[in-house]
Amino acid sequence: MTVRTRIAPSPTGDPHVGTAYIALFNLCFARQHGGEFILRIEDTDRVRSTAESEQMILDSLRWLGLEWDEGPDVGGPHGPYRQSERGDIYAEHARKLIESGHAFKCYRTSEELDELRETRKAAGLHLALKPADLALPEEEVARREREGWPHVVRMHVPASGTCVVDDMLRGTIEVDWAQVDAQILLKSDGMPTYHLANVVDDHLMGITHVLRGEEWINSAPKHQLLYEYFGWPMPTLCHMPLLRNPDKSKLSKRKNPTSINYYRRMGFLPQAVTNYLGRMGWSMPDEREKFTLDEMMSHFDVQRVSLGGPVFDLQKLSWLNGLYIREDLDDDAFLKALRDWAFNEAYVRQILPQVRPRVETLSDVMPLAGHFFSGVPAIEEGDFDGVKLGREDLVKLLQFLTWRLETVPAWQKVALLAEVKALAAHFELKMKDFLAPVFIAITGSAASTSVMDAMAILGSDMTRARLRHAIAVLGGVSKKQAKRFEKEYREL
Repeated sequence: MTVRTRIAPSPTGDPHVGTAYIALFNLCFARQHGGEFILRIEDTDRVRSTAESEQMILDSLRWLGLEWDEGPDVGGPHGPYRQSERGDIYAEHARKLIESGHAFKCYRTSEELDELRETRKAAGLHLALKPADLALPEEEVARREREGWPHVVRMHVPASGTCVVDDMLRGTIEVDWAQVDAQILLKSDGMPTYHLANVVDDHLMGITHVLRGEEWINSAPKHQLLYEYFGWPMPTLCHMPLLRNPDKSKLSKRKNPTSINYYRRMGFLPQAVTNYLGRMGWSMPDEREKFTLDEMMSHFDVQRVSLGGPVFDLQKLSWLNGLYIREDLDDDAFLKALRDWAFNEAYVRQILPQVRPRVETLSDVMPLAGHFFSGVPAIEEGDFDGVKLGREDLVKLLQFLTWRLETVPAWQKVALLAEVKALAAHFELKMKDFLAPVFIAITGSAASTSVMDAMAILGSDMTRARLRHAIAVLGGVSKKQAKRFEKEYREL
């Protein structure tokens, strides 16, 4: 048997370090067993999935040195490798489940579902909806079908009992079937949910081992049941521990930069980031901190993975990156790294239109454009003294902007400008006054190149990181403030 593993990211935003972490361990497991590593794109979310996001995923994983044997860009015998191109396959398998009695069409409306859940909650019952809970009289089903009501396809699940799942790291996992709902397999638009697509694709692509985040443990019973329904052997499961913030909470973009693009833009070396991700819950047999990807692959043993939540510590990553710069780069390599990082033609060409109209000598360029070639600006609380806002309103403005930018689907100037205008109207501020503190937070100066262009060029995670830094410089957001801010923000 040839070992085959996969990574299946969704192209719905910036490429996440958690994706790289899981990809790294899947790659190492496959290579350690002389197997193959597959990249599949889960783009069934038609609203949020973008070609730009997919390309960023491919670019960032390759930047880290993670190469795949099959995928949407390299092809392979099990394509297509984008789920959006496999719709007929999922529809056919959903039809087979319905015909075998393992799935059913559900015509319940969202209002009816909400009412069902509220009724069960009031009665103190489990909130997982079972087929019996969702059943409608046959004549009503026939009427809704005849009238063309929208429907989803759901799977049948046991009403009681215990599901036993085997895990490479955790041994036997038991999940109460009472907590498992009648999962939607096909949405009303005909697109599959993760659960159906994941099972069908893994089987048809010959995946033998699934290494994924522990957040999928509760979904394992549904997947195991689907394998039984189809009569297929199930891949071996391995649920990896989640990456954590220093406070042990799940790594999230609200507390830490999570985009691989951020670490690339900050000037981290790809080999240092890959090395650091390899240290997330795993260690070399000799416990050394610094090792190459090839060394990790040759010494990899999944049983050395610790189930304690690995902490993604920026200071530790920075220390390791410094080791690589000092120990692995001679002057020529250092110069090349600098060019590749920020002084490459593609990046500088984005900046030239911002500085050329504003300079008289070449020596004017760096003071004017330095924020494009730095990490987090060295700002102080006093730098905001000239802003015509009270301290709480100033912090609230920057916090609202940070939250608002988290929802921007396509990071382009026109989209950013629309968000800024909406918030300026909410705060009843002229654009100039609204942008005054943003200028300082993003560029480190009260006057510089266009801050909107700077945000577009710097990218989403770097922009949000600078806004979060400015909020911290201003004293941060207290728990009481956070509650007030979140309530007001929800009402926007």
